[in-house]
Amino acid sequence: MPTDSLFIDGKWRSSQGTDVISVISPSTGLEIGVAADATADDVAAAVAAARNAFDHGSWRHLEMSERVAVVTRAADTLTQRIDEISALVTSEMGVPITLSTAIQTRTVDSMHFLCELAFRTKLQDVRSDGGSTAVVREPVGVVASIAPWNGPFAMAVNKIVTPILAGCAVVFKPAPETPFDVAPLVDALQAAGLPDGVLNVVTGGAATGQALVDSPEIDKVSFTGSTAAGRAIASVCGQNLKGVQLELGGKSAAIVLEDADINTFRAGISKGCFMNSGQVCVALSRVLAPRSRYDEVVQALVAAAGDWKTGDPFDSATTLGPLVTERQRDRVESYVALGIKEGARLVTGGRRPADLDTGWFVEPTVFADVDNSMRIAREEIFGPVVVVIPYDTEADAIAMANDSDYGLHGAVFTEDLDRAAKVAASIRTGTFSINNYVYNNRAPFGGVKASGIGRDSGQEGFESFFELKTINLAPGMEGLYQDSSERSKTHASQTI
Repeated sequence: MPTDSLFIDGKWRSSQGTDVISVISPSTGLEIGVAADATADDVAAAVAAARNAFDHGSWRHLEMSERVAVVTRAADTLTQRIDEISALVTSEMGVPITLSTAIQTRTVDSMHFLCELAFRTKLQDVRSDGGSTAVVREPVGVVASIAPWNGPFAMAVNKIVTPILAGCAVVFKPAPETPFDVAPLVDALQAAGLPDGVLNVVTGGAATGQALVDSPEIDKVSFTGSTAAGRAIASVCGQNLKGVQLELGGKSAAIVLEDADINTFRAGISKGCFMNSGQVCVALSRVLAPRSRYDEVVQALVAAAGDWKTGDPFDSATTLGPLVTERQRDRVESYVALGIKEGARLVTGGRRPADLDTGWFVEPTVFADVDNSMRIAREEIFGPVVVVIPYDTEADAIAMANDSDYGLHGAVFTEDLDRAAKVAASIRTGTFSINNYVYNNRAPFGGVKASGIGRDSGQEGFESFFELKTINLAPGMEGLYQDSSERSKTHASQTI
């Protein structure tokens, strides 16, 4: 991979500095390329390009149909590059190629859904109550979008396409572990007619991200990542009174009620615990089981762990790949050791696979006899590790599920749908699943408590990239504020 990994004002270029980031394959431990470690001057140039494009360019003034046409053409191009993008993501972060292909296919398809959202959004609304007032949605401005490594291309699409459809300009920073997969998206948007400066990309580590967040020319920060980093970003944004949307960590609980179907539970929890090697913020990493069925639940989890085939992520038979870095594997292994020290019972896994002598692999891991106060039950491990906690009553289970610093996701497994609805209403999370493990990128997504602020995805996520302006009208002006989205719909087929 080339070092000219910065995209600023419509051109790929190298950094003004000399530092680079070595990108290591998590399955082989070998370097697959280097990316620029952008300097503060690089970040300033990218922000200036975005600022100029937003303040003086045409993009935000276009009809919605014209912005949609650019994104639609880019999506059509990317459809032809799914295999390439999937392989690139697998090389960077180790997600098995079969899963990677499915994810990237859905991601490109989501670009069309975002276009539908754009058309559905009412940009102007006239209200009459003792006079006429127009409420207008205007793009928020220059957005700093910062993505994690655990779903890199999907995050790039969400954090770039959503704000640019709203008329914003974007400076995007991918994670240093996965800096390359954004390139096909950039090239597709540029070829589709996105004006120079509307999208800029800077690669780098924490210092690059800090320079981006600190910039006074940024109007909003959209960040997905760790809670610790989110707190620091929120502090800067609060001090400078700029908008912020944070999707952070989780320690989500799955409650198994006494009447749960064990096969339904096993199918749902298997994905919830181990998919993407557990490197998922919405992972159901705490299972709360009734004492009357505790051993049965533990054995179902052991069986679920055995369903996963660990190996070369480019082998289509592999379902569980490596952890993203050696550092991440060390972190997961340290939590396994901690769980044993805390007195939990290691039922299965917790080791490096004996048949794999390269890469950062850890077996699917199940801990039993866990207390909700243990660190392995309270801290986000971000690996293929699940803990099983016994409870006596449904009220106890709900209390334990809510006894967490986090509030991102949760689940309940039961045959009684009325009880399921009551449990869902009782759990303080931004997302909840019933008898399954689901991430729906067409609905608002985010958390409460230490899991974040605001919502990504869906209509609500799209609308978060607008500011509301109230215009008190003189008599006779109402027709000037007919919703422009209706005009966009009328001309969409011609433009696209």
